[in-house]
Amino acid sequence: MAPNDRETFIVDRGSGGAGGVIVGIIVALALIGIAYLVFFNDAGGGSGTVDVDVPAVSVDVVPDGQ
Repeated sequence: MAPNDRETFIVDRGSGGAGGVIVGIIVALALIGIAYLVFFNDAGGGSGTVDVDVPAVSVDVVPDGQ
């Protein structure tokens, strides 16, 4: 019985590159948005101080002698 002759063809269609490009664009847009919020969010909107009313609290502390 003669051995069967077989040939293997490996075809690279290169279809995986589009997903990486889309993910890269989304990551770049997210980084640009975060940079805008961090650096350019204060567009002349006042002094930047916050006035908070905190009620006065009194605590009676008795030393324990140590």
